[in-house]
Amino acid sequence: MLKRIAVKDIRIGMFICEFCGSWMEHPFWKTRFLLDDEKDLHAIQASGIKELWIDIAKGIDVGAAIPGKTEQEVAQETDALLMAAERAIIGEKVSLDEEIQTAAKLCAKAKEAVIEMFTDARMGKAIEVEHARALVEEISNSVLRQPHALISLARLKNADEYTYMHSVAVCALMIALARQLALDEEMVREAGFAGLLHDIGKVGIPLKVLNKPGKLTDAEFSVVKSHPEVGARILMESYQVSPMVLDVCLHHHEKMDGTGYPYGLKGETISLFAKMGAVCDVYDAITSNRPYKKGWSPADSIRKMAEWSKGHFDETVFQAFVKTVGIYPTGSLVRLESGRLAVVVEQNEGSLLNPKVKVFFSAKTKMPIIQETLDLAQAKGKDKIIGRESPDEWGFKNLDTLWSGIS
Repeated sequence: MLKRIAVKDIRIGMFICEFCGSWMEHPFWKTRFLLDDEKDLHAIQASGIKELWIDIAKGIDVGAAIPGKTEQEVAQETDALLMAAERAIIGEKVSLDEEIQTAAKLCAKAKEAVIEMFTDARMGKAIEVEHARALVEEISNSVLRQPHALISLARLKNADEYTYMHSVAVCALMIALARQLALDEEMVREAGFAGLLHDIGKVGIPLKVLNKPGKLTDAEFSVVKSHPEVGARILMESYQVSPMVLDVCLHHHEKMDGTGYPYGLKGETISLFAKMGAVCDVYDAITSNRPYKKGWSPADSIRKMAEWSKGHFDETVFQAFVKTVGIYPTGSLVRLESGRLAVVVEQNEGSLLNPKVKVFFSAKTKMPIIQETLDLAQAKGKDKIIGRESPDEWGFKNLDTLWSGIS
C-alpha cells in the first residue's frame, strides 16, 4: 500500500517508491529502494524534496516504532537531522576543498538539465520554468557556501559543451555578483535565473555556425548577433519570466559606449542587471575554450577586461565583479617574490592581492618542488605575488587539477 508523507516524517526502515518533485532536487538516480542507511536519510533531509511516496507493505509506516528506541529518542534524532539538513541547504561558509566535490556533481547535473532545456526550446516546447528555478536554487546554495568552487569548475568546459556550461557559469557568476552588490536574496536568485536563460536564443542559430571552428563570415556573425532577440521572443512566449530576466536576455551584449548590440544602447539606458550580465558573459566567454579559440587564463582575463572597462563595462559593476572573482581568480598561475610558481586555490575576501596559493614549481631551477599551500594574507613580509604567468608558456598541462583536485 502506497502512502504520501512529508520528508520530516521519513525514517530508517521505510521503502521509498517515488520522490515528489524534479529529479534535480534529490541526490538519487534510483527512486525505489529500502532506506537502511543513515547517510541516505541525511541526504534526503538535505535535498529540496518536501514529500515522497512510501510502500508500507515493503517497509515500516510513519507510526511504526523503531526497535530499541523510544519516541523521544527518535524525535531528537529527527530534529538533529533536520538542523544538519538546513545547514547543508542554506549553507554555512565552507572551504573550497569542502565544496568542490559537491560543486562538481552539481555542474554535471546542471549541464544535463540545460541541454534538456535548450533541446526543448529548439523543438518549440515550453521551458520547464520550475525545473530551471530549482536548478538556480541549488547553484545559489553552492555559491553561498563557497562562491569560487562552482564558478571555477564551470570554467573548465570542453569546447563542444560551451553553450550549455556557459549558461551554468553565468548563472553562478550573476548570483555571486548580485550578493557582492548587496542585492536582496529574491533579486539574487532572479539574477541567477537571468544568467541561466540569457543565451536561450542560441537555439535559433544553426549548429554549424554556433560550433564553427574558424572565423565567422559577416553573414554568419549577423546570424549569431540575432540570438538576444530570438531569446527574448522565446521568453515572452513562455509568459513565465520577469521583465528583468527578459531584459538581461535582450541586452547582455550592449556596451557602455553604445557599440554593442542589438540596439546600441548607451550608458544609463542599460539596466543594472544587463550591465551585470555583460560582465559575467564576457568573463566566462574569454576564460573558456571555444570551438575557434583557447580560453585565456583567469588573471589575464581580468587584466584585459580592466583595459576594456571604460567603453565596455559599467565601472561600478566591473569593480564589484573583480571583488567577486578576485584580482587573481582561482586557477590563476602566479609568480612569487621567492621565485616559486603557484596556482591560486582560494580568495581572501579582505585582501584581494593576497589569496591562498599552492606552490609547486621553481622558476629558478625549472623543476617541481614540494607542494605547499600558503595563505599570502598571513605571509606578509615573507612572500607575495609579483606577477601573472602563462600556463601555456611553461607547458603546464595539469594546472586545474592542482587547485581542484579533479582530473
